[in-house]
Amino acid sequence: MLRRAVQTYLDHLTVERGLSRNTLASYRRDLDRYLETLEAADVTELSAVTEAEVFSHLSQLRTGSPEHPALSTASAARAMSAVRGLHRFAAREGIVAHDVTRDVKPPAPPKRLPKALDVDQVTRLLEVPTSLRDKALLEFLYGTGARISEAVGLAVDDLSFEGDPAVTLHGKGGRTRLVPLGRYARTALEAYLVQQRPELASKGRGTPAVFLNQRGGPLSRQSAWTILHRAAEAAGLPVEGPHAVSPHTLRHSYATHLLDGGADVRVVQELLGHASVTTTQVYTLVTVDRLREVYATSHPRAR
Repeated sequence: MLRRAVQTYLDHLTVERGLSRNTLASYRRDLDRYLETLEAADVTELSAVTEAEVFSHLSQLRTGSPEHPALSTASAARAMSAVRGLHRFAAREGIVAHDVTRDVKPPAPPKRLPKALDVDQVTRLLEVPTSLRDKALLEFLYGTGARISEAVGLAVDDLSFEGDPAVTLHGKGGRTRLVPLGRYARTALEAYLVQQRPELASKGRGTPAVFLNQRGGPLSRQSAWTILHRAAEAAGLPVEGPHAVSPHTLRHSYATHLLDGGADVRVVQELLGHASVTTTQVYTLVTVDRLREVYATSHPRAR
């Protein structure tokens, strides 16, 4: 019987998996709705369920019925997780011959667009009065799209101001990439390196790191985050909640503004250090008509 199979599965979740009471209640609700779908199709045994019935149930979750409202993508995916768990368990325990949900994929949630500041907001942030080091860090993050780990791990030898100024960034998986330095970032870095870094370095034991703390050691990720937090607050930008400005916000803004300016998505992929262009293409959801040029002609602070 269907309901006996479901109860056996719920008992397994209770005893073997130790799920909480609330989680079990959610599983029971999701499976009760699944049983309604099967019983309406005159299916009385779990072994008689076909892939078609499972797909039909998924469709009803998304479209709704007189008895049940339509579920969001996330809620439908959660409900289908209970259904797939039931069938996997039944196949493993020999209750059914095979798992008919194996090829039924839960609905994928829509991709969320990365948070990005507009150019005016970035300008306000970068014009906040601050120290030479903090100014250089903020200009560097936005001017190169560097990850915060890449910024605090940056060594003096990674910078090149000769010819076409550029920086070598050491990214994930040991991959390195060469990224152009725009005039604003270059100017801010040079001012910091000449006027403030030597004083900071004199307090430490010697480190090749570009960005130093007040004791002369490498700046930490948390300290870099705090620098941005203070600047964002001074610029009147959100520092709490889902839209709070973070170091990654500047990286998102870098990519979005490049594409808005006409940069080719594959160029942006290289600049960001993404292994796959698929990762970068999330930004093209808002800039799909603007993929034309490259960094030097498109980034607001490269000119």
